[in-house]
Amino acid sequence: QVQLVESGGGLVQPGGSLRLSCAASGIIFTIYPMAWYRQAPGKQRELVATITSGGSTNYADSVSGRFTISRDNAKNTVYLQMNSLKPEDTAVYYCNARMQYVGNYWGQGTQVTVSS
Repeated sequence: QVQLVESGGGLVQPGGSLRLSCAASGIIFTIYPMAWYRQAPGKQRELVATITSGGSTNYADSVSGRFTISRDNAKNTVYLQMNSLKPEDTAVYYCNARMQYVGNYWGQGTQVTVSS
């Protein structure tokens, strides 16, 4: 059974930082590309950042330079370091593991609220 379990969300003031974690089980983590998505109230889910099995990364323009995605294959975990947070970053953040023709898995989400 595949499980992706996110943690690390919470309430933070504008300009603050948070680090999200996503622990994976039930998949061969080292070969899966991983991603973080987010969904704000009333909006569609959007891609935030991706990391390939080899460690190459890509970011949405809205978070580039502020967020960093990384992975620890020894711990089957992907991270999202979020700095200089803005109120518009408020959303539920989801971890995703997707390999074409093999599987597409989601975590349950973790709430991030940026507010003073």
